[in-house]
Formats: sequence, C-alpha cells, structure tokens
Amino acid sequence: MTTLLQINTSINNGNGQSSQLARQFVAAYRKGHPDVQVRVRDVAAAEPVPHLDAERFSAFISKPEARKQYWQTRRNLSAQVLSARPNAAHLALAELERKNRLLGIVTQNFDGLHHDAGNNAEHIVEMHGTSRAAACTLCGKRSSMKELQQRIDAGEIDPLCPDCGGFLKAATILFGQRVPEAELTRARELTLSCDLFLVVGSSLKVTPAATLPRLALKNDVPLIIINLEPTPLDDYAEIVIREKAGVVLPQIVSGI
Repeated sequence: MTTLLQINTSINNGNGQSSQLARQFVAAYRKGHPDVQVRVRDVAAAEPVPHLDAERFSAFISKPEARKQYWQTRRNLSAQVLSARPNAAHLALAELERKNRLLGIVTQNFDGLHHDAGNNAEHIVEMHGTSRAAACTLCGKRSSMKELQQRIDAGEIDPLCPDCGGFLKAATILFGQRVPEAELTRARELTLSCDLFLVVGSSLKVTPAATLPRLALKNDVPLIIINLEPTPLDDYAEIVIREKAGVVLPQIVSGI
C-alpha cells in the first residue's frame, strides 16, 4: 500500500490544532505500543530523489513485442486483480473519512481499492492512474477495461483505439509517462490545505509523489510516517512508526 494522506482537523485554526491532532495519533498508537518512536521535526532542504526510468513506456510505444508481453502479463494477472479486496488499512482510512478527519488521499496504487473501501471518489487522487479503465496512448480517450480485457482474452494481440488508431493499454502510468497535470495539481492543493500529512506504506523515493510531504514540511505541516522500512524523510517527521499499516491504522483511527 502506497498512500499519502492529507488529514483535516475539525477546525482549521493553525499549527496548534495540527500539533494537537499529531499528539492524538501518538496517544492512540501508544495505547498498545508505549515505545513508539517520536522525532522532533527540523525542516531543511531534502536530497533529490531519482526520477522514474523512462525505458518501459518507450518500449511499449516502439516495440510490438513489448505490447504483446504487456497484455500477456495482464491476462495472467486478471484473476488475481479481480479477486483483490480492501485490507484493514484501506477500511481504516474510509472510517477516518466518515469521522470527517480526512481531507484527501493521494495514492500511487492503481487498484481502486480505496474506492471499494468506501472513500469518496472526490477525495482520492490516483497519481499513477487506474487499472479499472483503458486509455489510448495517443488521444487519451478512456474506455471500458472490462471490454478491452475480453478482446485480449479472445486472442487480440495489439488492440488499437477505434477513434485515432493509437495503442490501447490500461489507464495507468508506466515508467516514463508523465503524471497527468490535473492529478498533480489536485495533490498539491490538498497538501497545501491539510493540517497533518500522513505517509502510509511509501518509500518516498518515487517522484512526483515524493515531493508532496516535502511541500507539506515547507508549509509547516506536521509529518507522520508509517512504513516498515526507513524513508528519506524520517529525520524530518514528527512521528515514525515501523509497523504494517493494517496493524497500525485501525488502532489509530479508533482512538481519535
């Protein structure tokens, strides 16, 4: 799960309220974990992170064999994708929204499970697109992924857009593709509007999503990181929790 959240307090009245919410998160988690790691944040310029490798998308566009392999992989994984269900972390975030504490979710996942968990679609920014729709790589028109998958399963090897003849694929972002400007703009707007920025299950190494918590820090917004492995921003976060999101988030959400 790779999710960046902007948390909304009941009343937006500056850093005092933000700090209070951060303390609520700590208190909720400490009920069962008294040794939770708390760090004092020191905002500073962060090191740049590498950009996505541009090879994969260019191969899809230029090599028929790459497109054939792409669709073969999707065919092999289609049953697994259809059987995926929201986990405890997804459900906890939906509950946070029901408590009117969630301003928005910015996710790098494209599986649509935040929608299935019950989050309002207007509050979800899918930075890397969605696997639940098809898109033309030339004109950008979206269409039914289910219908396109049926064409692939029936033996079609290299599906083309009926409108412009461009190559069709899932409406996800491959390495080398740009994140749509609308999604990036919305993610930045949420970041600049939130009271608390919560990172869940992200290495914070993939741009442009990795720039968002840095933007939050520059806006003097507290940062909380829940991730099994270290991230480049651990030293700037007020709270760092090394645990699975499905274990941590339900406890935190139930305590606030």
